[in-house]
Amino acid sequence: MIDLLAVLDLEAIEANRFRGGGPPTSLYGGHVIGQAMVAGCRTVAGKLPHSLHSYFILPGYPRVPIIYQVERLRDARSYSTRRITATQHGKAILCIVVSFHLEEQSTFDHQHWIPQVPPAETLTVEELAEGVMIPEAPEFIRSNYAIDLRVVESGRYVGQKIEDGRVHVWIRAATKLPDDPALHICALAYVSDYSLLDAVMARYGRAPFDKRVMTASLDHAMWFHRPVRADQWVLYAHDSPSAQAGRGLARGLIFRSDGTLVASVAQEGSIRKRC
Repeated sequence: MIDLLAVLDLEAIEANRFRGGGPPTSLYGGHVIGQAMVAGCRTVAGKLPHSLHSYFILPGYPRVPIIYQVERLRDARSYSTRRITATQHGKAILCIVVSFHLEEQSTFDHQHWIPQVPPAETLTVEELAEGVMIPEAPEFIRSNYAIDLRVVESGRYVGQKIEDGRVHVWIRAATKLPDDPALHICALAYVSDYSLLDAVMARYGRAPFDKRVMTASLDHAMWFHRPVRADQWVLYAHDSPSAQAGRGLARGLIFRSDGTLVASVAQEGSIRKRC
């Protein structure tokens, strides 16, 4: 299994420039988002990320270092803004803008409710390994991602159709993380790219690993609402309000196990039937 702390430990090359390691196999989009977030956080003091907006520009390569160039767009009393460009072989593979906010008190404080689903402790990865998912999927996840997960609607891995596309996954970083709020936000960004487009596939009874369909993330946006420990179970609730013209939109809400809403996510992906 990949060590998430090692993934997020960037090397400072020079001012506003960092180097991150590439994964041993396929390059997961959350890997680049998480590292880019760390690069941005290294240039901001006293504020935490509250939102990110990113575009996947080109596919990345495994085992190739990734260079992160940080541009300081804004530094004000309450907010700072950074644009980070990730490159391999001199070509941009991701561009992300991260906004940072100095914590403050607010009169307005509400949240959506957590869906009623079985707790993570009642769901086991062994159930998936025994046939719900394709046989290689659990080991693929363990060896390629720094993620633990428990799937609620496990039937969708064998073609169960979910009409409204509402799917739920308990997810956490597999690595115990230090008590650094910024690091936990970066780790949550890492895990947030996993399984979002499953909500599109579930509407059509297509399993996430269905080789008849090609999917790829196009962009990824995220808003961080409340503190979170990314190494503890969070419920990732997805839905898909629209798909058309070779693209599908997925949304996600991330809750702590006590019901606290910690983040919102939106992603559009390319989704096409193979010829």
